[in-house]
Amino acid sequence: MHQKLLNYFQRIMPLTQEEADAIAATIHIEHVKKGTILLHEGDISAEAYFVLEGCIRQYYLIDGSEKTSNFFTDEQWVVSIKSLNEQVPAAHFLDACVDSYVIVGNRDKEEGLYRQFPKFETISRKIMERVFAEQQEILATYLTETPEQRYLRLMAARPNLFQLVPQYQIASYVGVKPESLSRIRKRILQKH
Repeated sequence: MHQKLLNYFQRIMPLTQEEADAIAATIHIEHVKKGTILLHEGDISAEAYFVLEGCIRQYYLIDGSEKTSNFFTDEQWVVSIKSLNEQVPAAHFLDACVDSYVIVGNRDKEEGLYRQFPKFETISRKIMERVFAEQQEILATYLTETPEQRYLRLMAARPNLFQLVPQYQIASYVGVKPESLSRIRKRILQKH
């Protein structure tokens, strides 16, 4: 399973065998059961995750309601960036939507790899640029698109998500109540 991470890194920047072996030696794979909370609001994040298989959801608890802000699936990084980097309490939760396999990383392992192989800092920067670009794109859709457009975009870009997570979480992610999502889905079906 750790080969997925090595392949991911190889697509960003070629690795020597020594570099690949160093990464492989630090990999810790965890099986996370559905419903497991990886990070609670108010906790300070100490770890980052790379999803090998499954789905991790990021959500906020606002007035007792869960507001889903992202889903992380295969080959995506799950990082509470502000909490991890600044060591401040997280404003959100991270939970496993389904049984998942993740690689767990922490700052000590990361710094050790940077010291041994400075090239990993470049790889890390490129990864964070991708993560930041994805987050910007998601935020932009909330400013420029209707919930129906966000739903259609999600269906086109991540169809597998609809098999993994309940509809009420999809509704929360696109910014509507479950009843409104039902109406959106009905309208879409009538158009086709």
